[in-house]
Amino acid sequence: MKTFTKFLGAACIMGLGLASGSAMAQEKIKIGVSIPAATHGWAGGLNYHAAEAEKRIEAAYPNIDVIIATAKGATEQANDLEDLVSVQNIDALVVLPFESDPLTVPVQQVKQAGKFVTVVDRGLSLPGIEDVYVAGNNPELGRVSGEYIKKRLDGKGKIVILRGIPTVVDEERVEGFLKEIEGSDIEVLDMKHANWNRDDGYEVMQDFLSRFPKIDAVWAQDDDITLGVIEAIKQADRTDEMFIVGGAGMKDIIKRVMDGDKLTPIDVLYPPSMIATAMDITVLKFVSNGAVEGRYILGATVVTEENAKNFYFPDSPF
Repeated sequence: MKTFTKFLGAACIMGLGLASGSAMAQEKIKIGVSIPAATHGWAGGLNYHAAEAEKRIEAAYPNIDVIIATAKGATEQANDLEDLVSVQNIDALVVLPFESDPLTVPVQQVKQAGKFVTVVDRGLSLPGIEDVYVAGNNPELGRVSGEYIKKRLDGKGKIVILRGIPTVVDEERVEGFLKEIEGSDIEVLDMKHANWNRDDGYEVMQDFLSRFPKIDAVWAQDDDITLGVIEAIKQADRTDEMFIVGGAGMKDIIKRVMDGDKLTPIDVLYPPSMIATAMDITVLKFVSNGAVEGRYILGATVVTEENAKNFYFPDSPF
């Protein structure tokens, strides 16, 4: 049976200059948060920030009950959504789809049941379902990664690409990257899905290393993938041949950048704390008289040796 995480806050409402606290206190609002389980580092950070936001929100608004459900796959997440509506009777849903295609109809059914829907990070396959969309800037993450590699290689060289899970997020990143290097003499030797996973990144990079005697750069797209790529390159004793550009802001990679590691000269931010942003915006729907519907796109900051200390949080789980 699915276990839902639930903390009931007891603190007084902390006003943000919003709607009437007395009126809100009379009505219990349930907000369901459906996210992938901590199957990789970024998702671990996602779970951490969701739990922290839950505690903070429920302490500030005793009439708001946040219910977090984590899923290890798309089917499990679809079942969670059904339970959140039919059993938990939520008023709103914050969802980061495990995969875009299989979760589109389940999320659409939540919306058709009259619930307020906030989609995070991995967009749905059909537009216009959600009320709010919160995400990092995926096209920009791809673009700035391509821009750095193109500049670093003086517009020519051989590269490989490790993609994420087949989602809208992955498609937007890859499209932004390829558009940026279009017209240059950079050759993409191959690209394969590594599913934002360290082990998959290791296996895919091993394959690339075995097939391509010369690789100038690797676009890993994600820091979990990057860790696997680093291990494969080290085992092949080819660390002096290439460099890697990842993304997300994992503390291990940020530390490498900060220390001037030549294999990982930069990183591109894609913060897992965006789930907290999405939860806060959803809460505003019920405690504010201001409009919140729309798209909230975060930045894609390039982390370099010079600014890495500003993004290094050693106590973070990610």
